[in-house]
Amino acid sequence: MTTNAIADKAANGRLASLDVLRGCIMILLCGESCAVYEAIKHVNSAQPATGLIDQFFHHPWHGLRFWDLVQPAFMFMAGAAMYIAYSRKAQKGISAGSNLKHVLQRCLRLFICGVALHCIYAGRPVWELWNVLTQLAFTTLLAYLIINRSFAFQVGFSVGLLVLTEVLYRTILMPGFDQPFVEGHNFGSYADTLLMGKINTDGWVAINCIPTAAHTIWGVLAGKLLISAQTPAYKIKALVIAGLLCLAIGFGLDGAGITPIIKRISTSSFAFAAGGWVLLMFAATYWLVDVKQYKRYAWIATVMGMNAIFIYLFFETVGVQWVNHAVSIFSGQMLSLFFGLPAGIAAVVSALAALLAEWGLCYWLYKRGIFFKL
Repeated sequence: MTTNAIADKAANGRLASLDVLRGCIMILLCGESCAVYEAIKHVNSAQPATGLIDQFFHHPWHGLRFWDLVQPAFMFMAGAAMYIAYSRKAQKGISAGSNLKHVLQRCLRLFICGVALHCIYAGRPVWELWNVLTQLAFTTLLAYLIINRSFAFQVGFSVGLLVLTEVLYRTILMPGFDQPFVEGHNFGSYADTLLMGKINTDGWVAINCIPTAAHTIWGVLAGKLLISAQTPAYKIKALVIAGLLCLAIGFGLDGAGITPIIKRISTSSFAFAAGGWVLLMFAATYWLVDVKQYKRYAWIATVMGMNAIFIYLFFETVGVQWVNHAVSIFSGQMLSLFFGLPAGIAAVVSALAALLAEWGLCYWLYKRGIFFKL
């Protein structure tokens, strides 16, 4: 936790776009935790707008929806923020080796929090490695270990991780797990039986941390680019070109029938396609916030972006277990009781009220200069 003075000092030269985009991601995740999208979807599932709401749910298997971009964006932002923090420390004379201890401790805390969250979900001690925080622990460490290497090395290394993913899925064919891109019958699921003695019923796999490390590495490169001496026009052009190239590769692999885009096992085509969209979103946010200086409403997202890990842990635990229901009693349920509000609309009101309450908590912390760090 940092005080106002420390927070103000840390904010000098800060990329506002990074906090805004990270904040937008956290607001979206908080909305999921508060069941906003679920409530809207069930108001009237026959409405044409239901197709739009589906974009706020993961694709069941082969395909890509907006919601599938949230975790890659989270990983990407983490990489960009890590490089910017590292560069500031380097300016103070702190070497990469000296900072490694801090990074290792942070990764350990992320890993522990990720495992602990699955225990809370299950209501008992479990050993499950599917949470985004456990995966971020791995991708952060991997990205940091090559943080000082050349651009070519880092790009080559990240692509190498995607090639490794292809090789693992296509060549290690065990009985019952010999169909590379079939849910529950692929190498990722087989690896889960070795790591955890179980497979995920929704198709997620723990070794997603290998291909998604590419997103964190690309975030490091983007962070390095954005704090460089290059002109804003050059930076935006580089991000857009990289994004379009990734989209072409990802959708090209899928369209050619080589590797399908599957978020749940993070295929190489998915990593490229999702990475491409994230790069374009980052370029747009950088142009809008840092270049054009459109910051009038940026604080709405920033208050969550500055306490991203804290609010994630909060709404995944206290939020789901207590806040959502408590807020519902005094919002949607009360409106339904006294004014006859239909149950479906009342559920939407309750979900939005819970989201507002958790955003308000972040705002309260922000105004007091309280920022929690792992």
